[in-house]
Amino acid sequence: MIVRTATPQDAAALAAFGRRVFHDTFAPDNRPDDLAAYLEGAYSPERQLAEIEDVSVNTLLLEIDGALAAFAQVRAAEAPAGVEGTHPIELWRFYVDPAWHGRGVAAALMDTVLDAARRREARTLWLGVWERNTRAQAFYRKQGFAVAGSHIFMLGADAQRDLIMLRSL
Repeated sequence: MIVRTATPQDAAALAAFGRRVFHDTFAPDNRPDDLAAYLEGAYSPERQLAEIEDVSVNTLLLEIDGALAAFAQVRAAEAPAGVEGTHPIELWRFYVDPAWHGRGVAAALMDTVLDAARRREARTLWLGVWERNTRAQAFYRKQGFAVAGSHIFMLGADAQRDLIMLRSL
């Protein structure tokens, strides 16, 4: 396993990976038109390039044998109500290819995320996770996160409830 910072040359591969993993994870529980609208906006190569080049975002790629297996993005963003603590930073995206679930990939990537957040002098790491994504919630709890509230996440035209989870650094 190698975890590295994304470069502009990674934008197209990251967009394709993000689209595939998000689709495979959430398609069974969402309307196709809402899913398609979200994916078009969130995972175009141009959007990923802009995020990679954005100094407020750390885009981290985890590769195994040269193939992308997971990615995470940490970004400086305004924290929602319920996030208390000094210098909060958001774990904006955290996706692992299902082929690598249960094999230590997520934990390895989380270690790098925690380091990246600390390097940004954050003292609190927060994230939003869909209330129906119990697998992810269990992982985050294992990593020291606790529910601190909720907010709305728009998937296309569908307003969904995300739990806000946080942990101290």
